Amino acid sequence: MLDDTLKAQLQQYLALLRQPIRLIASLDDSETGVDMKNLLETIVGLSDKVSLDTSGDDARKPSFVVAREGQTTGVRFAGLPLGHEFTSLVLALLWTGGHPPKVEADIIDSIKALEGNFNFEVYMSLSCHNCPDVVQALSLMAIVNPQVKTVVIEGGAFQKEVEERQIMAVPMVFLNGQVFGSGRMSVEEIIAKLDTKAGERDAAKLDVKEPYEVLIVGGGPAGAAAAVYAARKGIRVGVAAERFGGQTNDTMAIENYISVLETDGPKFAAALEAQVRQYGVDIMNLQRAAQIIPATETGGLVQVKMENGGTLRARTVILSTGARWRNVNVPGEAEYKNKGVAYCPHCDGPLFKGKRTAVIGGGNSGIEAAIDLAGIVKHVTVIEFADQLKADAVLVAKLKSLPNVTVHTHAQTTEITGDGGKVNGIRYKDRTTGDDHWVELEGVFVQIGLVPNTEFLKGTVELSKFGEIVVDAKGHTNVPGVFAAGDCTTVPFKQIVIAAGEGAKAALSAFDHLIRTPAASVATSVSQTIADAVLT
Repeated sequence: MLDDTLKAQLQQYLALLRQPIRLIASLDDSETGVDMKNLLETIVGLSDKVSLDTSGDDARKPSFVVAREGQTTGVRFAGLPLGHEFTSLVLALLWTGGHPPKVEADIIDSIKALEGNFNFEVYMSLSCHNCPDVVQALSLMAIVNPQVKTVVIEGGAFQKEVEERQIMAVPMVFLNGQVFGSGRMSVEEIIAKLDTKAGERDAAKLDVKEPYEVLIVGGGPAGAAAAVYAARKGIRVGVAAERFGGQTNDTMAIENYISVLETDGPKFAAALEAQVRQYGVDIMNLQRAAQIIPATETGGLVQVKMENGGTLRARTVILSTGARWRNVNVPGEAEYKNKGVAYCPHCDGPLFKGKRTAVIGGGNSGIEAAIDLAGIVKHVTVIEFADQLKADAVLVAKLKSLPNVTVHTHAQTTEITGDGGKVNGIRYKDRTTGDDHWVELEGVFVQIGLVPNTEFLKGTVELSKFGEIVVDAKGHTNVPGVFAAGDCTTVPFKQIVIAAGEGAKAALSAFDHLIRTPAASVATSVSQTIADAVLT
């Protein structure tokens, strides 16, 4: 099951164990059960600090618990944690065995401080690149706090559960039997949902931070590049990001970033953050901006008010808030989101194995999704509004070679239908004839491009008719001291490499602004704004 190279790597990791651990297995005679036993025996054979107990009798079979020696509880894996989840298994082994996680101390303290009984069940698929973050976050919480119980369930091995709970998107998390959340979540986000006062504490921390010379709002490729270029000037730099890495976290494969032959999105996002941290940049995660107040209104500093109520101040601000998947905005889309309506074919495609699906959108992302799905599902229907597919010719040729794909161009999606619990079809209008059509299916993947995350800027920063921030060749906005870069701007071609270049350019422009703007002119404002934050 594990090749020699992987075994050698795993043995090196297991050498980091500081205390003995037990693998308590509840097995059956299924193929997965046999494979699980083989996997566990392999792990035991690689370290004298790991033992195997096959007397487990959990209701979910096959499954196993990673527990400390002398204990019977810990992180439970139901099904095989391979594919993207093999790293989650390795980390669970190491953390249970006393190897310290690479997590900030205040996060560990927050986990330990949680009070109550938290029984988490997280459903994942082995091809989902968003799932490991959630699995690892909940695993860490179960290892650190005994009041947290976590079961990681591989949907393919427990299809009956998946169908009974109508799980049509992963990761899907249940807490004490009720839906807790779906999609990518960091440990900070999970803690924030459990600890209702976390937002207030975060806001208070933001209010008392010293002003930055460059504050970057957004942590995707543009924001990361801006942070590195600004920090290299030896100035105080901060990044307030809702999710560091931005859209790259949701990208399966990256093969066109110059000098990097191939990587995946989560690895790329982690590398971005690691490089930014290397320069001592103050990174503030889980922070969404709510308002920009220009320096002309504050008397010297730009203020950025966050949704949690906190306020950050800076001499210059770079907006790199990126974009998000565009909704098709038809009846049924919101109602059946995660109940057949999905946006990530890599994550959720395996849940539709052998079923009928549709892809809305004929651009590169839509056709790539259709090609990927065609290898998993029974049939794919592609619906494109324009009179022809807009994807690259090589992708279109590949699509047309597939026997289980139907393409409808000049077609307008009008409704996603369902039975009240899940999707059962899609309705579209032929724009040539005006005829209405209904296609029976179980899943719909929306792939119609991006919309910029700029709603909070309306009335302050000039936006295009598409909601993009209007910038000049140097990244200037119409507001002095405020710059912008990346997919949220009017710069054409939304690509990682372009966003990174624009971020670097914006940082250089911001630095140029700083050296041409006397710092003394804002000294009074700095003192006053800090005093206001402390006293109010």
